[in-house]
Amino acid sequence: MKCPFCNAADTKVIDSRPADDNSSIRRRRQCETCGKRFTTYEKLETIPLMVVKKDNTREMYDRAKIEAGILHSCHKRPVSQGQISALIDDVENNLFNREEREISTAVIGELVMERLKDLDVVTYVRFASVYREFKDVDTFMEELQKIQQRNVPSYESGKNGEETR
Repeated sequence: MKCPFCNAADTKVIDSRPADDNSSIRRRRQCETCGKRFTTYEKLETIPLMVVKKDNTREMYDRAKIEAGILHSCHKRPVSQGQISALIDDVENNLFNREEREISTAVIGELVMERLKDLDVVTYVRFASVYREFKDVDTFMEELQKIQQRNVPSYESGKNGEETR
């Protein structure tokens, strides 16, 4: 591993441990030439994943594109970077566990929206409005009504026909 400070090729590993997400190894290294320390992350190389877009063109999977869309949707919302990373890790695990070489943007978008619904409803609606390309207010309102139906508490009939919670 090349030293990021002096570009020397000789570095030694001081410490290795699993990273926070348990899908990579965090290594503390020290340069043999300049003595400075730095951290590297080693991750298992997965099969290349191609994304099939709406126009049937294909491109390599890029985590940064999902992250950018989610970050844009989360603007001024109480969603932490850790929650976003965990959400993307969850989506990626689902994608790579399918062991398919090609996956459509529709599948990726639905996976993201499914998780955003549980994370933050406003973020979900923002993401869905761009992803599903809402053309008018009616389409937007239909999506909001679906969310409201999901979150409405159930009522039971009480004495004298009154509704109780």
